[in-house]
Amino acid sequence: MARKKKREKSSKKTKNRIKFKQESNEKVEVSEREIEGVLENVEEMGRGIDKEKARALRKERERAKAKRALDKYNSDSNYRLLFDCTADFFADYLKSDIKNLNDGKLFDITLAAKWCPSIDSSYDKATLIFEAIGRRVFPRESEGEYQGLEEAYYAYRVRDRLRKQVLVPLHKALELPEVYMSANKWNTLPYNRVASVAMKNYKALFTKHDNERFQEYLEQVKTGNIKIAAGALLPHEIIGSLEDKDGEQVAELQWKRMVNDVAEKGKLTNCIAVCDVSGSMSGIPMEVSVALGLLVSELSEEPWKGKVITFSANPELHLIKGDTLKAKIEFVRNMEWGGNTDFQKVFDQILAVAVEGKLSEEQLIKRVFVFSDMEFDDANGSHSKYWDHMNNHGNGDDGNGDDEMTWEERRKEWEKNKHNLWKTDYEVIQQKFHDSGYKRVPEIVFWNLRNC
Repeated sequence: MARKKKREKSSKKTKNRIKFKQESNEKVEVSEREIEGVLENVEEMGRGIDKEKARALRKERERAKAKRALDKYNSDSNYRLLFDCTADFFADYLKSDIKNLNDGKLFDITLAAKWCPSIDSSYDKATLIFEAIGRRVFPRESEGEYQGLEEAYYAYRVRDRLRKQVLVPLHKALELPEVYMSANKWNTLPYNRVASVAMKNYKALFTKHDNERFQEYLEQVKTGNIKIAAGALLPHEIIGSLEDKDGEQVAELQWKRMVNDVAEKGKLTNCIAVCDVSGSMSGIPMEVSVALGLLVSELSEEPWKGKVITFSANPELHLIKGDTLKAKIEFVRNMEWGGNTDFQKVFDQILAVAVEGKLSEEQLIKRVFVFSDMEFDDANGSHSKYWDHMNNHGNGDDGNGDDEMTWEERRKEWEKNKHNLWKTDYEVIQQKFHDSGYKRVPEIVFWNLRNC
């Protein structure tokens, strides 16, 4: 029993002390803690080596990117033209903006500083555009100190000056939201100065970090006391925000601002849209068709205001229903649709409203927009009827003694006649309008959204 206890005690000692034999045969006892410390130092050294390797690799990749950018600039004339025009564009506006800032003309400052590529951003590293802009804003001949500088140090100086002496003060003057957000000064962020795209992108962050003030701002927009920016957004980008969390309220206000701005310009009045919402329109074409159709309807005057025509063989004139932007969008999306539309019937719908309402020439629809993902000849229902007839009946004798035309002969016949079909349709439409007392027939604009 005593021997067992002695062995256990000895075993515990061995766990805590490890003996190493040096060349002098001297025994040195080292604790486990000391060994762990040595191992940690070795690991730290390894991490340091890894960091150095990673840093070297990053530098190598950056040098490779810079070389590719220079090679592309020197070898591709089209790219060089685009690059120079872009750099000139930013440099000219930034020089003008910094002058306006120094002269106190704050309202004349553009958003060039906001959209100027940032120093060492991924875009800058791939193109070297920031240096190019800096060289144009601070050319060598502009400062005596630049004359004797080495090229590398001159490039460093103009990049640094562009950031510190141009972009930083312009950012502050523009009261860009990013300045307040990065400084965590949400409670002083001026929402009335937030651009439309920034509002769309940051609304969730505004709600998260400064919800009370942000909601107060939106309420003021609703009452008309202040405005919300919408100018840089396209209609389908605004309705796309309806699916975002907390995005419906902002989208509603931006949509109203956009409609008011376009209406003030007096464009697109008394137009009507034929909206293709078929299955093939999925994705952006569908969003664009729905958004533009709704926009055109809201810009028109009575009796066309709020109306849209379905894209089908039997097109119908619909009054868009819904009290909110989201409800109106859903109504248009869920309209009936077909594989093509009969344009004669589209104009019949317009003419029927005009005759029934005894509309004057000035009140008549000026332009019919067709938003689809098809080519005009494919979308025209009368063309499809003609092609079906050719396929089913072969147009009888082809003149060579055969009872039916071959598929290739039918295709050639179709290609020869398809443009004449619309001409024939349009002549019929013109005659109907003239018979009803109208000298002018609405224009038709066919917009293939898939190819845009």
